Order: sequence, then structure tokens, then C-alpha cells
Amino acid sequence: MTMHPSTLKEHKEFHQVDMGQGWHVPPGYPEGIEQKILAGRLDEVKGEGNRTRLLRFLPGARTEKPFVHDYWEEVYLLEGDLIVGDRSRETYPAHTYACRPPGVFHGPFKSEMGCLLLEIHYYETTLR
Repeated sequence: MTMHPSTLKEHKEFHQVDMGQGWHVPPGYPEGIEQKILAGRLDEVKGEGNRTRLLRFLPGARTEKPFVHDYWEEVYLLEGDLIVGDRSRETYPAHTYACRPPGVFHGPFKSEMGCLLLEIHYYETTLR
């Protein structure tokens, strides 16, 4: 695999994604929420890079407080349900999408049935 300098992502042709292995709890997340990195690398300390990942919530998994970060985030709900917020508690079904610029508070999140999200994270400097 080679890294393209403008994107910091590996060149990967179509390949089967092993959905049974390679999952781990991201730093700062509770048990029951796991990620699988598909491509790229996001360095939050240096504020550079990008990544594409799958994020899954096991049934009943939840976060406790809203998130805010300094990178762009695009999220596509592939399957399951995602409940957003403590008070308004809006429930979203599969095939819903969000695009958030840096600095936007979002969450907390919960899933009753469990869900699978495709997320793309990137810093603006990655686009230049």
C-alpha cells in the first residue's frame, strides 16, 4: 500500500472488509461502541490527516455527553437506529446522513437495536 501525499490515505482497491475482526473501542468512548478504520490516519494532536471508519453501536450502547472536535465529520447511517440528544431524542433510521463542520456540538448518542455508521473525518488543511 502506498500513501498519496495529498490525502494521507492508502491506495486500496476493492476488497472484502472483514466485519468479524479489527474492531476496538475508540479512546474516550464507552464499551459497546467500536470502530474499524478502513483508510487514512487522523492526528488530532497535530490537527492533520483524515480517516474513513466504521463505527458500530451494540444494542443499548450510548454516549453520555455531547461531542465537539476540530475536524470535519461526515456520517452515514448504514443500518440500525441512532437516537440523538438527551431531551429531544430524535431517532434516525438507516440511510440518513450528517455533515458537521469543526466546532459543532453533537450528541449524546444511543442505539436501541444497534447501528453501523460510515464516518469520514478530515481537517480543512487536507483539502488544500
